[in-house]
Amino acid sequence: MQTEEFSLLKYLYMPIHPEGWRFISLFAAGTLVLFWLWSPLGWLGVLLTLWCAFFFRDPQRVTPTRPGLIVSPADGVVQMIVAAPPPVELDMGDAPLTRVSIFMSVFNVHVNRLPAPGRILRRAYSPGKFLNASLDKASVFNERMAIRLGLAGGREIAFVQIAGLVARRIRCDVTEGQEVLVGERFGLIRFGSRVDVYLPPGVNPLVVVGQTALAGETVLADIDSGEGPRQGETR
Repeated sequence: MQTEEFSLLKYLYMPIHPEGWRFISLFAAGTLVLFWLWSPLGWLGVLLTLWCAFFFRDPQRVTPTRPGLIVSPADGVVQMIVAAPPPVELDMGDAPLTRVSIFMSVFNVHVNRLPAPGRILRRAYSPGKFLNASLDKASVFNERMAIRLGLAGGREIAFVQIAGLVARRIRCDVTEGQEVLVGERFGLIRFGSRVDVYLPPGVNPLVVVGQTALAGETVLADIDSGEGPRQGETR
């Protein structure tokens, strides 16, 4: 019973990302106006304010740190695993790489975390459309922030924050030349979106389509492993 109470308290007092406080304040101010207009509308405002706080939650994560592991940069569902060339703005060539796409709904944690340790080699913003992020063509046509990350040993990965149908703002806090650690927070996308990860050549993903990933915790791939692609079943 004590463990359950502790988990509930931990959930209720979950940290909020700094980006969220101004939105929570706006929702709260709107709620006061709605109460002044008509009490039932005010309670609707309360629910919306609570949802806003829920959206910007920023829980602690336990990140596996063994060299060679690539972890998920986002919470959400592994929506597709395909071969595709990395974004042209990253200058990584046009050879297809294995791309793991993680779709974030409006109910997922939207704080993004670095998938591996290394050095930021390139950071490139591309304006674009706001198509449904679940569509494959969103990788090409949607607004995005693409990052090229150099790993130990000379290998590289790329990861891309993609705006979606509802998401209209991408925040990225890393800069070119910066040394980073796996699992560190590096940005946020408002409100529902997708993050793509491009694995190095010859590296197979350790997740399957339909699997739920947690940012900073779920291992997407192991560059030191020779394991083949995994299979999965819904049970």
